Amino acid sequence: MPSNKDDGGWKSFVWNSEKGELMGRTGGSWFKIIVFYIIFYGCLAGIFIGTIQAMLLTLSAYKPTWQDRVAPPGLTHTPKSDKAEVAFNLNDVETYVPYTKALKEFLTKYDDEFQRDQMKFEDCGDEPGEYKNRGDLESDVGVRKACRFPRSLLGPCSGIEDREFGFKEGKPCFIVKLNRIVNFRPKPPASNESIPEEAQPKVQPNVIPIHCTNKKEEDAGKIGEIKYYGIGGGFPLQYYPYYGKLLHPQYLQPLVALQFTNLTLNTELRIECKVYGENIHYSEKDRYQGRFDVKIQVNSL
Repeated sequence: MPSNKDDGGWKSFVWNSEKGELMGRTGGSWFKIIVFYIIFYGCLAGIFIGTIQAMLLTLSAYKPTWQDRVAPPGLTHTPKSDKAEVAFNLNDVETYVPYTKALKEFLTKYDDEFQRDQMKFEDCGDEPGEYKNRGDLESDVGVRKACRFPRSLLGPCSGIEDREFGFKEGKPCFIVKLNRIVNFRPKPPASNESIPEEAQPKVQPNVIPIHCTNKKEEDAGKIGEIKYYGIGGGFPLQYYPYYGKLLHPQYLQPLVALQFTNLTLNTELRIECKVYGENIHYSEKDRYQGRFDVKIQVNSL
C-alpha cells in the first residue's frame, strides 16, 4: 500500500488531471515562463552580438588598431634547430643534409622564376635605398607591389652554384632575416656611439647593420672571418614598410647571408648576432628579439 501512495504522488506531480497541471504548472504558467526566457536570452544574445559588432567597427582589416606594445622584430636564421645547435661532420654527408635541405626549401620562394610578374614585383635596386612609400594602409591603392630580392645577392651562400652552402668545405652559410611587423620602419643607428666599436664600420645610410661575434670570451679568436652577403651587408630600408598579408601578399623580406669561413674544427663555438637600430631593442626574456645566438661545431674526426 505505501508504494502505491508514493507512485500516486509522483504521477500526480507529473500530471495532475484535477488541476490540469504539468509538473506543478498550468499551461498558461508554462507559456508565460517560456516566453519570458525566450525574451531574456534573446536580449542577452542581442547585447553580445551588438558588442561584437561595435568592436569590429573599430578594427581595420589592413591596419593593426593597437601597436603601442609591439616588440621590435625578431632576428631568425636558417638552418635552425630546437636547441639552437648546428653540428655536423665534414666526412659524413648525412650529418649536414638536413641543414642544406632547410636552406634550399627556404630560398625556393626567392627563385627568379617566382619574381617575374611585373604586376606583383618591381626592382628596388641592389644598393641600399630609402623607405619605399606605397601609400597608407587604408588608402584605395589596393594590393602593393613587392621588391624583388634575387638569390644571386647572397653570393656563394645563394645555393645557385654551391648546392651544399659551404657545409662540405666546413664553411657553413646561415640565412638571416628580420621578422615581419606590419607598418614597421626600422631606423638605422643614430650614431656610431650607440653600437659596439667592432660593429661601427658596418654603419651606413639606409641599412640596418648586423654583426656577429663570439658569445663567450674563451671563443675569441676561434670564430675566424665572417662574411656578410646581401644588400649593403644588412637589411636595406627600401624593403620597408611591410603592408600585411592582404595588401602585400608577395612580400619578400630582405636577407643577409652569413658565411663562417674559418671556424676552429672539433670545437663547440657559441656565436651571437645582433642587428642595430634606433628602434631595435633587446630583451633578456626573448633570445630572438633583435638578436640570436647559436652553437656551431664542425667536426673532422
